[in-house]
Amino acid sequence: MSADGTRQLGHVGGVHLQLLAEKTGLAEALTRAMRRPGFRPAHARGQVLVDLACAIVLGAVAIGDIAVLEHQRGVLGPVASAATAWRTLDEVGELQQRRIAVARAAVRRRAWKLLEERPEGFPWTVVDGRPLAGWTVLDSDATPVPCASEKEGAAGTYKKGVFGLCPLLVYCDNTGEMLAHQLRPGDAGCNDTADNIEIFRQAVEQLPGPYRRKVLFRTDRAGFSCGLLKWIADCGGRVHPSYRWEYSTGWSFTGREMDAVLAVDALEDRTSRVLWEPALEADGTVREKAFVVEITGLLGDLDTWPKGHRVFVRREPLHPRYAKDASAYEREHGVRLTAFATNTPGRQAAWLDLRHRGHCRVEPKIRDSKAESLARFPSRFMKINQAWLTATALACDLRNWLQLLGCQGAMARATPKTLRYRFLHVPAVLVRGQRRRRLKIPATWPWAEQIVEAFRRIRALPAPT
Repeated sequence: MSADGTRQLGHVGGVHLQLLAEKTGLAEALTRAMRRPGFRPAHARGQVLVDLACAIVLGAVAIGDIAVLEHQRGVLGPVASAATAWRTLDEVGELQQRRIAVARAAVRRRAWKLLEERPEGFPWTVVDGRPLAGWTVLDSDATPVPCASEKEGAAGTYKKGVFGLCPLLVYCDNTGEMLAHQLRPGDAGCNDTADNIEIFRQAVEQLPGPYRRKVLFRTDRAGFSCGLLKWIADCGGRVHPSYRWEYSTGWSFTGREMDAVLAVDALEDRTSRVLWEPALEADGTVREKAFVVEITGLLGDLDTWPKGHRVFVRREPLHPRYAKDASAYEREHGVRLTAFATNTPGRQAAWLDLRHRGHCRVEPKIRDSKAESLARFPSRFMKINQAWLTATALACDLRNWLQLLGCQGAMARATPKTLRYRFLHVPAVLVRGQRRRRLKIPATWPWAEQIVEAFRRIRALPAPT
């Protein structure tokens, strides 16, 4: 074995990512956001952030891993060193964060325009086999990230035994993008009204104008509060008649809700009416031994909550995982009771329950981000770690645009680990001739044709104007 090979490239999927960033205008927009008067760096700061995001998609877990792009110099040109990447992240202060958010929103408008022009059209969220055409779905969640005690902000999190930081994130269920992120100390509360309103406000600002009018906000039981739901029902203060914001949130199951369930059971026994509606599976079939019922009228005074507020209870078989904390009623009947709330009018309980259960898709999105770089923060300082989280969000955007605009079939739905194994880490030989550069992927690579076709699809995208 010798280390004297020439013209070979690894991680060729990084070329797709860089080409996609060029077609969407991401690097140029970020460079404008990072511009400082009188400062002319050798490496444009926007391109450094794009390079770092590409390295993260390729598997980088530390700032120094940006060196993985250095061997692609023959295709990508000069790449910033790890020290330059550190300095770039250190330059991302509060002002730069706001400018980067504006730049990301502008680039997203172009990316979503390209999604609209696909033969498949824009990826609407599907409920009961039918797309929610016209609706943008936003899912929020907080996740603990273990960190060493010397990191700024590290503290005990809401999950026992986990010491670290607690980022608050919002993903778009339609496209999988991380729209907004906020790095918080580990002991930050999950249901802080101000934090949840601010993170959703930032997410809405990332949406192109037409996609802000009909928005569904979903959160779990730990993240909801009366103030947040009123802000959503009020459309964030917008009074335009075309705006329609709805929420679907977890709801605390207390003694009041338990009394309502007992009243429903008693009414069923007394009148022989079936009040519990069968729940649905994702494909629209009946979910076995699971039922839903609306209890809004049995809860008494709900005047402090938004107009049209509705509360539902889901009943499903009791899993051994929850048996320890089950109530006497749940143990007696072998069921688990949970509640959710919404301000959507008219829809049946089973459909609303199925739509709310779609919030669970935020978990694999967070898992995918942790499989890239969310699971590790590189610095002792909160400022640099917040900038690293911004680079993680950029990486999430690039990966999802790659899969939506360039890939088809199973590759378009692959997890980051599978995408790296099959697509991003493929080797190639760089051949020069006739004033052109050609990357030749091994003909024996099982997914070679899909990789080449993705390159063609991205290259065919119109250049930004």
